[in-house]
Amino acid sequence: MPQLNWDALTIRPSEIRDARELIVLDNMIWTEDTSPGPLMWRSREDYLMHAPPGSQLVALKDGELCGYVGFGCPSGMESNRHVCEVNIAVHPKFQRMGIGGQLIEAIKSHAAENRIRKLRLRVLSCNGPALAFYRKCGFVEEGRLREEFFLGGRYVDEVFMSCMLTGGKEDGSHLA
Repeated sequence: MPQLNWDALTIRPSEIRDARELIVLDNMIWTEDTSPGPLMWRSREDYLMHAPPGSQLVALKDGELCGYVGFGCPSGMESNRHVCEVNIAVHPKFQRMGIGGQLIEAIKSHAAENRIRKLRLRVLSCNGPALAFYRKCGFVEEGRLREEFFLGGRYVDEVFMSCMLTGGKEDGSHLA
């Protein structure tokens, strides 16, 4: 496994100037093996409406964007504000270098600082490497929708995973 000089890795909130590189990364990563449908951004503005600056943590190595973890509240309900849904993408040339793990640790810290109790995500059952990665990062399967999608000539389950954090109050009242 290639080693990464961690001193050269920066993780920070996304900025408007990252949009072009994030769109390119999305188009590269989200395929039929990793997403139930193509991710199509009509324009930079369309992308920024769905992923505004600050809604992701980006990883940069020597100034080059190599991955991100997106995050947000899964619903608009106050009773659900203690939960954060995440998605992660790492550029193929930077995969298996520990960047994904660093991004997960960064979002865990960010979430706990903001009193989030639970991180959740969704992953396709056919994406074995992602399932193994999430388990390694402390996520556990909470449930699955069997044969939810028909992709590449086969039925695929949608797997729901979560990781509990120590931040937040039991009833979510800190967000009121």
